[in-house]
Amino acid sequence: MEEKITFIEMVSCLSKTKKGEKINMIKGFKMKLNNGMAAEYKKRHNQLWPEMKDIIHSHGGKNYSIFLDEETNILFGYIEIENEELWNQAGKTDENLKWWDFMASIMETNDDNSPVSKDLELMFHLD
Repeated sequence: MEEKITFIEMVSCLSKTKKGEKINMIKGFKMKLNNGMAAEYKKRHNQLWPEMKDIIHSHGGKNYSIFLDEETNILFGYIEIENEELWNQAGKTDENLKWWDFMASIMETNDDNSPVSKDLELMFHLD
């Protein structure tokens, strides 16, 4: 079986700033849309389910942005999280699994419809 090229790739690093006792982390990732799906991707995210917003926030996510490179269909996302363990639990929620199923038809995914991922090395960060 041919190995699938990874298009969602995550970066994480400890931020140099602390808020209270929490050390925040930065995650950067990229994903690949299927051809011709940019408008549909934007539409779905403009109508993001309230349950998904709640899951992102309740699992420590904030300052979440996603950008599109129209030449390559690559999306670049940025999110700040409270900690890796809490954030990883978000992917196990029923609503998140439904979201992955909902998005699978317009982007590259694993067999379980989760985004294909690979860690990246952070090269630069400025607070």
